[in-house]
Amino acid sequence: MTVLAAAASAPAPGPSCYSRVTNEWFCLDYVSDRREEILDAAGQHLLITVLAVAFGVVVAVPLALLARRLPRLESTVLGFSTGLYTVPSIALFPLLVPFTGLSMTTVVIGLALYALTVLVRAFLEGLRSVPEDVRESARGLGYGAGRLLVRVELPLALPVVMAGLRVATVSTVALTTVGSLVSYGGLGNLIRDGVTTNFRAELLTAAVLCVVIAFALDALIVLAQRVLTPWTRTGGTAGASA
Repeated sequence: MTVLAAAASAPAPGPSCYSRVTNEWFCLDYVSDRREEILDAAGQHLLITVLAVAFGVVVAVPLALLARRLPRLESTVLGFSTGLYTVPSIALFPLLVPFTGLSMTTVVIGLALYALTVLVRAFLEGLRSVPEDVRESARGLGYGAGRLLVRVELPLALPVVMAGLRVATVSTVALTTVGSLVSYGGLGNLIRDGVTTNFRAELLTAAVLCVVIAFALDALIVLAQRVLTPWTRTGGTAGASA
């Protein structure tokens, strides 16, 4: 048998696992072939999440301090931060586009506003959890308002604040996918494409990576909390800086 005859008699290769013919949910070939695209999407997803939560924290701290300083404004501040969450993303992002354009900034600002719902309340409840006798003791030692806040109140408020930060971060990982409305949704872009084309491998790969990012960020926050609040593991409150 000649080489040409042997080649002609060999069975034709079957469709790869990520072809539209087989359309399998699990496909390592797709992950390997589209690795760069998947990593870029995951990196964008992680960056947007971190920036949005960080921006949310920067905005939430002064709002919580304002609500505590002026109790008559507390309901207004909480109502404002909570009310933002009721605005659908499909309406919020287009409202920001005239000012920020079709950019990552639009998604970061929008997600930070959503995170305020959890973060403002977490900071406020955290500050309230500080025992009043601890504040009095600090004042007796000559602590001013600023030093009392930074050296005593914020450290003791960390367990409650961190709990809120975990919720805000995980929810932001999920909400980042909505950024695909303006083409900055990270893994959400892959999920959108997977749904549009009924491409199962792309859809499942992006969804699994979203879960992985959420678990990884949550674990980092828990680890940071353990490092920053060693007194919570001994049941005491003496670990706050004096």
